Amino acid sequence: MDDTVAEFFRRTILKIPMTEMMTILKAWDFLSESQLQAVNFRQRKESLAQDLVLLCQEKRARLQDAALLDIIYTQFHRHQKVWDAFQMSKGAGGDTDLFDMEQFKSSFKKILQRALKNVTVSFRDAEENAVWIRIAWGTQYRKPNQYKPTYVVYYSQAPYAFISSSQLKSNLPLLGQALTIASKHHQIVKMDLRSRYLDSLKAIVFKQYNQVSPSVTLKLSPFSLSHIIEQLMDSRIIHENRIEKERVQGVTREIFGDYPQPRLEFAQYKLETKFRSDLNGGILADREEPLRCLVKFSSPHLLEALKSLAPAGIADAPLSPLLTCIPSKGMNYFKIRDK
Repeated sequence: MDDTVAEFFRRTILKIPMTEMMTILKAWDFLSESQLQAVNFRQRKESLAQDLVLLCQEKRARLQDAALLDIIYTQFHRHQKVWDAFQMSKGAGGDTDLFDMEQFKSSFKKILQRALKNVTVSFRDAEENAVWIRIAWGTQYRKPNQYKPTYVVYYSQAPYAFISSSQLKSNLPLLGQALTIASKHHQIVKMDLRSRYLDSLKAIVFKQYNQVSPSVTLKLSPFSLSHIIEQLMDSRIIHENRIEKERVQGVTREIFGDYPQPRLEFAQYKLETKFRSDLNGGILADREEPLRCLVKFSSPHLLEALKSLAPAGIADAPLSPLLTCIPSKGMNYFKIRDK
C-alpha cells in the first residue's frame, strides 16, 4: 500500500464520527473482529486513525478497499450531499430485458475506462436491488481525485438513478451515457427534482410517500396542540367557524394525506411572461424580451410546512396546485411560461 492510498485511508477514517466508528468498520468487513478488539478506540482520533492505517497496511489493503470504506461512510451521511434525480427510458417498442447486476457493473466500468484513462469506479450493493457507485475522476494526464468523487445510486428494477451534485459538470454526459448503455436504456433525462434527502427523492419518484409503517408515530405540531387546547377551553366557538375549520382540515387531508411528507428543502419557480397593457406606449410596451421572475420557497421541511399553512390560517384552502403538485409531479423546479 503506497503513501497515497494510506493517506486516503487516514483522511476517510478521520471524517468518521467516533460514535459511528465501530459500526462503519464492521459494515466495511475488511478488518477482523479480533483486529478491531485489539484497537484502542478511546485514544485520540489522530492516533486511532494511524493504528487503523497500520492494520490496513498489514492486510495489504488496496485503493478499492479504501473506496469501499468511503462509500459506506457516505451511505451513513448521504444527507451531506445534494442529489439530483434522473429518469431513463427505453426506445419505442423496447423489450424488458432480464437484468444482470454483474454485467451492468462490468459494462459501466468499461465504458468509463475506455473514454477516460484515469478513473476509479467502485460499487457496493444495497437494499431494494440498488447499487451505490463511486466514481473518482481524473484526466488523461492526472490520476483520479479520490477526495471529490461523484456518487450514483441506481435501482435495477426501476428506470431511476440519483446522482450527487458535483463541480465536475463536464463529466456528467459521459456518466449519463455509461448509465444508459450499461442498464440497456435508450436515453436518460435529468428530472426537475433535487434534495439532500435521498430517501425522500426515492419516495417521490417511486410514489411511496403515502405508505408509512404502522410503527411510525405521528407527532402533533405545536400549532395542532394549541389548536386542540383552544377548542377545549373556548366553548363559545361559533358553529360556522367550526365548519370552516373542519372543511380546511378535510381539504388538507385530501391533498396531503395523513402521512409524513417527503423531505425537501425548497421549491423554485421561474416565471417568464410578456408585458401586457391596455394603455398605449410606455417603457415596456415595445419590449421583445419576456419579463422574468424567480420565486423560491425554502424550509427545513417544505412539504410539511405547506401542509400546515391552511390549518394555521396563514393561507386559504386549498393551496395553489403549483404548491401541492410537487410530490405527484416529482418536481421542485418549475418553469411557468405564457401559453
